[in-house]
Amino acid sequence: MTAETSQTLDRGLKVLKLLADTDHGLTVTELSHKLGVNRTVVYRLLATLEQHALIRRDLGGRARVGLGVLRLGRQVHPLVREAALPALRSLAEDIGATAHLTLVDGAEALAVAVVEPTWTEYHVAYRAGFRHPLDRGAAGRAILAARQQMLAEPGYTLTHGELEAGACGAAAPLVGVTGVEGSVGVVMLADAVPERVGPRVLDAAREVAEALR
Repeated sequence: MTAETSQTLDRGLKVLKLLADTDHGLTVTELSHKLGVNRTVVYRLLATLEQHALIRRDLGGRARVGLGVLRLGRQVHPLVREAALPALRSLAEDIGATAHLTLVDGAEALAVAVVEPTWTEYHVAYRAGFRHPLDRGAAGRAILAARQQMLAEPGYTLTHGELEAGACGAAAPLVGVTGVEGSVGVVMLADAVPERVGPRVLDAAREVAEALR
């Protein structure tokens, strides 16, 4: 801690991080032990966070992350989208296919940024807000593969016809970005993904990840 920082705010943020890392919640005693402070301090922290709906407490007294965190999380999408657009534009123009940034939203993949090429006669219509299961389509499969550390070199996933007949896709996961789980990819009308597309998508994913760090 330095003179410019707030100890109370620091402790409150630590409480949120601790609760975010557990599925079953934590008691006041457990939080007190993990933070190294007395129970009275924890009670005050929880009461303040609860007022802002950032935490909730069940009937057994265990604290869990509250729905207020979701409202804050929704504001992340515009920031992530803005950071990703330059790399997506470059990817779409280079490949001549629709480029997209996809993030995890529960059990689904959610397209939060889409850039279409300007010079092609036709391309796949793919809109921001489009959702699909994580286990279908290159964008979701790349994320799942990264979770399971299944991606072999060169680190991208290819699919064909899983979301739209006649369309194929390539995607690579975002790696090394704290708090953001997603992928960068392209979708095109073709029988197969051209050989150069996979490595180019991987480069774009690295660019986006770097912009978000």
